[in-house]
Amino acid sequence: MASNTAVISVRDLVVGFGDLTVLDHASLDVFEGEILGFVGGSGAGKSVLMRAVIGLLPRRQGTIKVFGTDLAGIDENARRAIEQRWGVLFQQGALFSSLTVLQNVQFPMREYLRLSPRLMEEIAVAKLEMVGLHADVGGKYPAELSGGMVKRVALARALALDPDVVFLDEPTSGLDPIGAAEFDQLIRTLQRTLGLSVFMVTHDLDSLHAVCDRIAVLSEGKVIAAGSIETMLASEHPWLKSYFQGNRGRQIARHVHH
Repeated sequence: MASNTAVISVRDLVVGFGDLTVLDHASLDVFEGEILGFVGGSGAGKSVLMRAVIGLLPRRQGTIKVFGTDLAGIDENARRAIEQRWGVLFQQGALFSSLTVLQNVQFPMREYLRLSPRLMEEIAVAKLEMVGLHADVGGKYPAELSGGMVKRVALARALALDPDVVFLDEPTSGLDPIGAAEFDQLIRTLQRTLGLSVFMVTHDLDSLHAVCDRIAVLSEGKVIAAGSIETMLASEHPWLKSYFQGNRGRQIARHVHH
């Protein structure tokens, strides 16, 4: 169940490239035990915020706290301890093509933990089963998998270290509607059974409706709104209106009210 403890707290974050400012004093919280859907126009910087939080992009201003720790002032050991508590699923899965499925899932374990090969294999197989894949898949290479299976393997890898927080970047992009709906349900089920907090960058209104507890909206470099899907559908803000009450939004609104 979601609590009011913030596991991620971003305040006045400024991130830019050269003369371009992508995030302009953006602020955002992700609460313990919730699935937060993070939306915005294409090119709005949704993935940039996620990448800044996990330390892949430098910030110009602002604070990022994860589990109550300000990531700016910490040493390498403290940082690694925090990194072990999050898992990341990148947009295209970002699996290593030269590694088997099992080796891909084991990759975070090799990096952070000292485990015997046998134990790593057992854990990796358990993670694959957790995301609905059979152990047989373990010997295959990413190129031999369907798009939906790649996403599942990438999710298994994100869960390899039993994280408290999972970052998902457009997890259903490239999947057909049925595959996307199945993946959404998988995320919801895992979030409930494992008690995860989930930060999900998405533009898929179905996902927002089906799995997200709250939605935060990025526009012109700032988070302009955060709340339930009902709040979003009721908003008079022009950007929110066009996004949530366009044709797709109207279908979902009917869904919410019935």
